[in-house]
Amino acid sequence: MRQTAKALLATVMATLFAIPVPATPAAGTAVARSHKSSRYRGGVPTFADSSKADDARYDDPVVRAAAVSALGRYNGAVVAVDPNTGRILTVVNQKIAFGDGYIPCSTIKPTIALAALEENVITRDTMLKVSRRKYMNLTEAMAHSNNVFFEQLGTRMGFETVSKYGRLLGLGELAGYNLPDEHPGSFPTTAPEHGGVARMSSFGEGIQVTPLQLASLAAAFANGGTLYYLQYPHSEEEVQNFTPRVKRELNISLILPEIREGLLATVLYGTGKSSFDRGGDEMPLGKTGTCDDHTTPSKIGWFITYADEANPKIALAVLLRGNTRSVKGPMAAVVAGRIYRKLREQNYFSDTPHAVALNTGH
Repeated sequence: MRQTAKALLATVMATLFAIPVPATPAAGTAVARSHKSSRYRGGVPTFADSSKADDARYDDPVVRAAAVSALGRYNGAVVAVDPNTGRILTVVNQKIAFGDGYIPCSTIKPTIALAALEENVITRDTMLKVSRRKYMNLTEAMAHSNNVFFEQLGTRMGFETVSKYGRLLGLGELAGYNLPDEHPGSFPTTAPEHGGVARMSSFGEGIQVTPLQLASLAAAFANGGTLYYLQYPHSEEEVQNFTPRVKRELNISLILPEIREGLLATVLYGTGKSSFDRGGDEMPLGKTGTCDDHTTPSKIGWFITYADEANPKIALAVLLRGNTRSVKGPMAAVVAGRIYRKLREQNYFSDTPHAVALNTGH
């Protein structure tokens, strides 16, 4: 019998503090390398003023303030969108968000899971061997970001199938509508030399994604499968006359419950548990990503997420960059958790429609 995300929540909450979370060394993280290596010296700083060059006059001021405060001194970016319309609510560090993109790390795994479910490679109950004496199903593999599980899925499906679903979900193309500064990232035309389709399916090897693309993807998972063009109003008239634009319907509603169970488990007891705001009633879902970006070089930490589960009002992509151990997916989840907490304190998730006030300052 299919267990719904709600049922999973009830089960997990009843046992969350009774069952120890198993230690999974380097889960969802690239092969450890010495950070004393000379190639990291003088690289990307971990801390910066990430919002100083932004034009935020027509952002949602409540969301903007929460995102800027939550990111703090970290060198990174936050993109927040309304998953029901595709409207960009704020972009913190617009230079990075609209730039060339970064390796997606383990945020590629929900896309791989969706492809495997749609292609009947697995079901939610399929158990795959991930070590000598350990098996996992999809929910557990997503929660703990198990690389072996997703490498098996990618190998079974092959490069063409993985590519088809990656492109279907918007990777390698512009996420926005009429955003002149946006870059499309990149998607490979052949399997990457390093690790092939297996590593492509666990770390996103060979792929470059932007925070805009991942925010768009999170929004589609939140709203039931509609991939909107992201639109960023830059005048009061554009705010007042905002009209959603649908890029395409993904037709994934029948398999989304299985994906959402994994995203929910990630937040409840997995790699993204630090995003869970225990003071609120809203239930976020999400996926972390941690790896080395060899083009910079630097460490990359991602968290893609939306909240709340029942009536999603916001989808986020959080990116961290730098050369210290604090730059990782779980830390990006901390940033998202701070955003959720600050929005709750501002009654953002109340049933009353959120009025978007304009910030006309510079």
